[in-house]
Amino acid sequence: MDQLGAFILNHWLLFLSLVVILALLAASVAKDRLLGFREIKPAEAVEMINHQDAAALDVRDPGEFSGGHILNAVNVPLDALEQRLGELESWRERPVIVYCRTGPRAARAGALLRRNGFTAVAKLSGGLLAWEGAGLPLSKARE
Repeated sequence: MDQLGAFILNHWLLFLSLVVILALLAASVAKDRLLGFREIKPAEAVEMINHQDAAALDVRDPGEFSGGHILNAVNVPLDALEQRLGELESWRERPVIVYCRTGPRAARAGALLRRNGFTAVAKLSGGLLAWEGAGLPLSKARE
């Protein structure tokens, strides 16, 4: 035990780095539990849509949505989401992938959905920009 104390004193910067890394790892693991939803990469979103019948919820403004969106996504702007939750009632037990352009609006929408009883909410990490960056297609059809 004395050797550990001596090591820490002699290599305090190294020890401090270890503590910071462990704290960041713990925060990363705890984040999903604190937010109430998990973040997924575009490839996982495709798998959920294709194999788990996941619904895609686009929380961008209608003008952004018409510029391109995930196929079969439903557009409910973040500002109107709370008032329009009734339209999504059939999704309560279904996996829901929520996204925006880059992620912040989707995070707020995901938290709102979880608070209102949606059981399987996931946020597309990096938003639609990550989807496009992965080379995945966009639909411009009105849905």
